[in-house]
Amino acid sequence: MKICIVGAGAIGGLMAVKFAEAGNDVTVIDQGAHLNAIRENGLKLIWEDGSEHVAKVRAVTTAEEAGKQDLVVLAVKAHFLDQVARDIEHMLGEETMILTVQNGIPWWYFQRLGGKFDGSRLRTLDPSGLLTRHMPAHRLVGCVVYPAAGVTEPGIIKHVEGDRFPVGELDGSTTERIQKLHDLFVDSGLKSRILDDIRSEIWLKAWGNLSFNPISALTHGTLVDICQFPETRELAADMMAEAQTIAEKLGVTFRHTIEKRIAGAEGVGAHKTSMLQDVEAGRSLETEALVGAILEIGEITHTQAPSIKAVYALIKMLNKIIMSEHVGVKLTEAA
Repeated sequence: MKICIVGAGAIGGLMAVKFAEAGNDVTVIDQGAHLNAIRENGLKLIWEDGSEHVAKVRAVTTAEEAGKQDLVVLAVKAHFLDQVARDIEHMLGEETMILTVQNGIPWWYFQRLGGKFDGSRLRTLDPSGLLTRHMPAHRLVGCVVYPAAGVTEPGIIKHVEGDRFPVGELDGSTTERIQKLHDLFVDSGLKSRILDDIRSEIWLKAWGNLSFNPISALTHGTLVDICQFPETRELAADMMAEAQTIAEKLGVTFRHTIEKRIAGAEGVGAHKTSMLQDVEAGRSLETEALVGAILEIGEITHTQAPSIKAVYALIKMLNKIIMSEHVGVKLTEAA
């Protein structure tokens, strides 16, 4: 299969190496020192057992250079998707799939959903409709990412734990292409299953993202720190309970309890969430996909979420400070 990974960071890089090792034609789009290292030395993945895997993938800077693909994997943070969308047509053939692997609630959540909210647009994630226009729903396939990994230095990805990538069509159907995508993951040594309700799985993962990520960014605590400190554990549970109430109004079912979800995070250990890694690196934060979009859905479903709202205000302020320092402008001028 001809595959382009847009963003060869922690998860995108992991996928790129695994797909290439399985014999697929893999191209990555990235920039800067990371791109240069991949071009010079290949992309290295260090698995949790210490084994090293190096893939010689094609590394480019633009969609036009990448050319037409069978599968495009969007592995950049949600707030960078608008940059990708503008040029993505260079990679799209008649049957090209677009696989989304972002954390949090996806911009396409209400597309092909059915029911009273079908086709609604989440303005926190797609304010101008750019994503919806350039990446039509019939091309999209959902995926939930469970592995934890990080970029330790340019060109090198360190896997921490996990290997599951469940996938699903937006309308819940079982199609030939979703089977092909499932097989791609399995043939690459990863775990996958085809879901007839990808949104419930998205909420299960978002449950942790909406709480652990911002709390860790604000406190600099790891997952085990947050889960073993009574006050932050309680705050995470309160946020998750509010999110569950919102999701259940959309017909979402949760196959785990809040306590089981927290225990799972605690079991990961001293892992820094992606948002904490971004804070430490001075990068912009995924405030809207992880927290803001859930508040917007709460407004749509007329559901109060005071704990989420309070943490959202704090993390949004932190993001504003980070960005003002990064671009060297006054706080009041930062986006």
